[in-house]
Amino acid sequence: MLDNKNKSTNASEEETELWQDFLSITPDPPERRDKCESCKRPQVVCWCPSLPHPPLIVKSSVVILQHPAEEKRTLRTALMLQLGLSAGTCVVYKGKRFPSPRNQHELEPILKASYSLLLYPSKTSVPLETIKQQIISGSVPPPGPPATFTLVLIDGTWPQAKAIYASSPLLHRMRQVKLIAAGCSDYIIRTQPTEGCLSTLETAAQSLALLEDRPELRELLVKPLHMLCKYQLDNGAVEHQSKEFRIKQQQYPKQIGKRLNRLLNYSAICRKESKGAEVDLTTSILYCEQEKT
Repeated sequence: MLDNKNKSTNASEEETELWQDFLSITPDPPERRDKCESCKRPQVVCWCPSLPHPPLIVKSSVVILQHPAEEKRTLRTALMLQLGLSAGTCVVYKGKRFPSPRNQHELEPILKASYSLLLYPSKTSVPLETIKQQIISGSVPPPGPPATFTLVLIDGTWPQAKAIYASSPLLHRMRQVKLIAAGCSDYIIRTQPTEGCLSTLETAAQSLALLEDRPELRELLVKPLHMLCKYQLDNGAVEHQSKEFRIKQQQYPKQIGKRLNRLLNYSAICRKESKGAEVDLTTSILYCEQEKT
């Protein structure tokens, strides 16, 4: 009888302690790390110190057609481009079809303008590197008012970008260009499909450098990406090789699918084109953003 009473007392005391612990829990959520007002990243991983100061002034402008899913990604690069250029130079529109009723009044005139260039490697796209040569030779008209080019990029994974292009008929009627001498991406903490795939930031930076005849633009604009990658590598991330490189080294562990095979074929075509070879463009790849893995 006495044992049962002691057990009951102990149980009551344990229950009281549990309730006291429960009541001592603060209703406020734990404090989060302070975030940078500009890049929206925690202060300890802020890449803003590597941005150009002051932001770069260029003659051309950039329009990014961004898939809604990109906004949720923590390692996106479009914001680096926006902050690296002077205010209003780079504008981002979000959606899955362009123009949409929400932005048609503002965006449609831009997409219809003769001086707007869509960076999308379709079958009719021409190398961006030749645009200025064609203007000088008179084979294509120079950009109209405001006498500058507007670069239009699609920001998303390859399936997302392809879907945006397919559902946006106005994009099909734009002058379409591609980068054929892209080089290797500096976004080394992500796995690229091929050696020529670039992030949105790198694509825009290299394109602006070509159009503006200012080679230094690329290096200045991609510095935040270098800072981001360095921080990630210093804190446990590993440097990634492209799928193309791993296939060549017989290190790729999966079967090569149809989409990756098309990307590999197109990468080979671009390398031939960059060397002056004449080949038929039969496949396509999106340089605007590397395939997310």
